[in-house]
Amino acid sequence: MFYELFHEKFNLLNYITFRTGLALATAALILFIFGRPMIDWMRSKQGRGQPIRKLGPESHMAKQGTPTMGGAMILTAVSLGVFLWADLSNHYVWVVMAVMLGFGAIGFVDDYRKVKKQAEDGLSSKIRLVAEFIIAGIACYYIANFQSNGAPNTNLLGESIAFPFFKNALFNVAGGFNLPFFSNIWIDFGLIVVVLFGMIVIVGFGNAVNFTDGLDGLAIMPVMIASATFGLIVYLVGNFKFAEYLQLHFVKDVGETAVILGAILGAGLGFLWWNAPPAQIFMGDTGSLSLGGTLGVVAVASKHEFVLAIVGFVFVMELLSVVAQVASFKLTGKRVLLMAPLHHHFEKLHWKEPTIVIRFWIMATIFALIGLTTLKLR
Repeated sequence: MFYELFHEKFNLLNYITFRTGLALATAALILFIFGRPMIDWMRSKQGRGQPIRKLGPESHMAKQGTPTMGGAMILTAVSLGVFLWADLSNHYVWVVMAVMLGFGAIGFVDDYRKVKKQAEDGLSSKIRLVAEFIIAGIACYYIANFQSNGAPNTNLLGESIAFPFFKNALFNVAGGFNLPFFSNIWIDFGLIVVVLFGMIVIVGFGNAVNFTDGLDGLAIMPVMIASATFGLIVYLVGNFKFAEYLQLHFVKDVGETAVILGAILGAGLGFLWWNAPPAQIFMGDTGSLSLGGTLGVVAVASKHEFVLAIVGFVFVMELLSVVAQVASFKLTGKRVLLMAPLHHHFEKLHWKEPTIVIRFWIMATIFALIGLTTLKLR
């Protein structure tokens, strides 16, 4: 809002970095100041709070009564930060926010049903996935159209290696993949393949963050780290001079999504104040699904889907641990882990909760640094 009103009078508002910092500060202050009354209100409405998984680690039973849906606090803070400081004429801003709020709505319904029924099962998994894929599909379709219709987006810097399976001009650049660690390699598989792959990235990462959200502070810090990392990536990818210097694929206008990621970082700081062990509120599916989906759609928009797998490898590990556990049990009748997701396995090995959380934070930082090296090591 302020960008549209005052950017001609105040030159600082024309800088994405400045507005990203303001969005960060705005979102953080909202949760620092209003976090306590929000939590008290949610506790009064939820009664017994989030139901605790009966088959989970025994230590979790002490958390009974902790309110959930803290993700609603995060989404409120992020939305206000973005509304105040982002360029609202930017199409990527609306697509990313639509995915965030859409996934947040799915998570909210799931959390609400769990709290209301005081049961572990909320929204049907099939209904959840269908809704997530519909939202992700619409977002990927619009992103592909933005990028196929804009001439600057078709500017590959240097020579490229392409494998055009589709001859229509619509499938050329919007339908490609950018490979990390390789210079000037662009593989064009076509719009249909890229849209489908983008849907998998968004839905997969949303659920990966959801699986990770099982201990106090475990998910929010890696989300913050990934958001900060991708905030830098989209800023560089969206700036032609930086993209040219680093031999990155330039994506016009995508740099504005750094404001959203800055707001997520600020909201994450404010939420961690209340979610740090022992947590006074849980993020719930409202937060984990929406934040994971947001990171996924930003990666798709910036053409850095594979880098997201590196930066967010902690989330990938958690997702793969669940897949491996389920597949192994169905195929062999045996489990590969003591309990899935992965952080529960370490709990069963008698690791203390703060130890697991901090070590996962350390791993998230290491993988984020590895992801950043892909910008230069080409």
